[in-house]
Order: sequence, then structure tokens, then C-alpha cells
Amino acid sequence: MSEAKLKVILLRHTPHPEETIAMAARLCYSPADIRSLKKRIESKDQKSFVERLVKMGHMTPIEHPSFTFAVEGISRACSHQLVRHRLASYSQQSQRYVSEEQGFDYIIPPSVKEDRELKQIFIAFMKSSQVAYNTIAQKLNEKGVKGESANQDARFLLPNAAETKIMVTMNARELLHFFRQRCCNRAQWEIRRMAEDMLKLVKKVAPIIFEKAGPGCLYAPCPEGEYTCGKIKEVRKNYGVKT
Repeated sequence: MSEAKLKVILLRHTPHPEETIAMAARLCYSPADIRSLKKRIESKDQKSFVERLVKMGHMTPIEHPSFTFAVEGISRACSHQLVRHRLASYSQQSQRYVSEEQGFDYIIPPSVKEDRELKQIFIAFMKSSQVAYNTIAQKLNEKGVKGESANQDARFLLPNAAETKIMVTMNARELLHFFRQRCCNRAQWEIRRMAEDMLKLVKKVAPIIFEKAGPGCLYAPCPEGEYTCGKIKEVRKNYGVKT
């Protein structure tokens, strides 16, 4: 068992996502047949059109492109926050079908890691959890309770810090909402780091859609009101937005 490191991979995405959005939007208002419409869209730059859709708040066409990520090195505490975003599809490594007897990895919060004493206490607890898990699993095996039947009961001892792996698929509109919520300074540090890594990846393949993606304060007053972090200038600077 050891400390896990965050890793985010963009596995798949809708090819030509901006053209897909333009196709969906123009289809609503054009009398042209599909082939003609597709040919017309592919022959032009759709940047200004997609930007106009977002500015108008015409978001339904933006739901058509989808993006699939593989994420590892996050805690169960983080994944529980992630799955609250319900307009998405998830496949998560099971603590029932995957035994942790060989040692589970874990995530240490920065506030704990930077304090030597707290880090030692934290790691000691992880080790004791591993011992307890293995003891329960082995005792259950001796009683004839094996495989996933033993794992599903032994896992009650695993902490929120236990590392998990998950696949996530979101459409572009939900991703924009996700970044608005989770790139915010008030988001929990772990899911914020994950969201920032996801944003960097989608900006490379769909720069028009995600050009202004990020926390809600980038181009408007802070939506957190009295709960604002008070660092709006710093946040905008980090995202390259002029104040």
C-alpha cells in the first residue's frame, strides 16, 4: 500500500465536436436535407456560430458531443462527490469484486501531508485499516465465506481515503456545468484538481466549446455571493482572463 497519484486520461470523445453542435443547432431551423447540411457545415469554420450559441444560452445542441475519461488516484471521498453529477455515466472499480488484501493505495490531503506528525498518524491508520481488513477477510475465508462475499463485508473497514478508479462520460453541456462548480476555489481540493486536469484535456480537442470554461467567476460576478473566496482577480489571472 502507498500514496496514490492523480491521473486523468481522455479516452474517447465525439469526433469534430464543434461541427456536431453546429449540425444539431442548424437542423432546428434549416429546411435542407441532412447530407446538404452536413456538407455545408464541414466546409466552414463553426467557431463564431458555436460561440454565439453559448452566448445566447441555446445549450441543447451542446449536449450532443460526449467525452469519456479514465481517472485513477482519487479517493472514495472524491468519487462520492463526482457521482452527484447525475447527467453522466460512471463505471467504478468495485470494492466487492476486487480484493484489497494485497494492499490498498490511499490519498493524503495536503493539509495533513505538510505536517510531519499528522502524516505519520494518517499513514499509521491506513496500515491498521489494512491489517484489520486482511484479518476480517481471512477469518471469513476460514468460515467458508469467500471471494466477493468476504470482500463485501471486509470493505466496511476501508477508509474514505482508499484510492479508487473510475470511468466518466459527460456531454459537453454537463462538463461546462461541472467545471463551473468544481473548478471553483470553494470546491474540495481533490475534485478541483481532477476537474482542472479534465478541463486541460478537453480544451485541446474542443477549444471553441471550452474556451471560456472554468469557475463561475471568470466572466461574471462570483456566484457564491457571501461565500466567495475573495480571490476573483487571482482566479481570473490563473485562467488567463483579463480583469
